[in-house]
Amino acid sequence: MTSTELDRLVDSRGLKREPPSRNEFEGLVQSGLARLDDATHEGLSLESRFDLAYNAAHALALAALRRMGYRSSSRYLVFQTLPHTTGLPASVWRVLSTCHQKRNLSEYEGIVDVSPRLLDDLLLAARAVCDAVSAMSPPDVPSAAPEKAT
Repeated sequence: MTSTELDRLVDSRGLKREPPSRNEFEGLVQSGLARLDDATHEGLSLESRFDLAYNAAHALALAALRRMGYRSSSRYLVFQTLPHTTGLPASVWRVLSTCHQKRNLSEYEGIVDVSPRLLDDLLLAARAVCDAVSAMSPPDVPSAAPEKAT
């Protein structure tokens, strides 16, 4: 997978280069998997399941981006890079984009507008990201050793 498109985003300051970390990748994947599993519990409210699935998708998408040696502070951009980091079709990130907008309305304006259909679409998109990231090997870099206290 080429990083040409991602390098263009570095040039426009949307992304920055940062060496990948095996620990970070594995931690993001673990977090994403746990949240995605929790999002399937039908005893939880629709809003809670949406929040869990959204954050799972973000953690997994960020893991894919970090594996390639890039970082972004924009959740939207993390989703937008999925075709380049995972090979997933743009239709997946478009679902995540819609969910990002709904999440922002809820978080910042108190407007909760989540339907069962949107949750189903989000769960499908998050599972697609999960499958793509689960097929990846961790970055081929040593994990950083913990710093010793002096």
